[in-house]
Amino acid sequence: MSAGRWIITDGARWFFDAGADSLDFTSGPDSEVRHWLAERFDRLPIGEIGERELVDALGLRAAIGRLAAAAADGVAPAPDDVDTLNLFAATPDVPPVLPGGRRQAGAGSIRVGQALSSLARDAVAILGAAAAAEGNGRLRRCDAADCRMVFHDESRTGTRRWCSMQRCGNRAKVRAFRAKGQLTATSFQKAT
Repeated sequence: MSAGRWIITDGARWFFDAGADSLDFTSGPDSEVRHWLAERFDRLPIGEIGERELVDALGLRAAIGRLAAAAADGVAPAPDDVDTLNLFAATPDVPPVLPGGRRQAGAGSIRVGQALSSLARDAVAILGAAAAAEGNGRLRRCDAADCRMVFHDESRTGTRRWCSMQRCGNRAKVRAFRAKGQLTATSFQKAT
């Protein structure tokens, strides 16, 4: 399950939960990728993310972003992006660890490649479900014309419309409220 992330757009800070870690990975500026990875994978030391690993992370991030957008828009994915995703998904990912044991196998720090593999596998699951749904499944774009961010709709009813209620949802409600107020004022003026 996705934990979301804070994003700053036009000086405003807002919370975006894409509904999947792999989709959260595609949002935000490239300059924050190292910090995002180190925060999301607490056993990944930020010092382990060198330039080579950053190039890999940015390549995977771009491929996932394009694949998610293609799925949300109902268009065929680019084969190169599929190959990139499958390549990362095929490598060993972060092993699950149950705390409380005496042995520490798998409980030490992880490598960047393992974190990227975990994100790739998450993307394969999300994008595979969308493909199996013969459409975009629960992958959506924000309804705001000036946004169009992609998210995985985890709502019970499957009717999420906005990337964030704090940002685009609130702006749409304010516009609707103002439009209703203008309509009411115009109706009142015509009646008098």
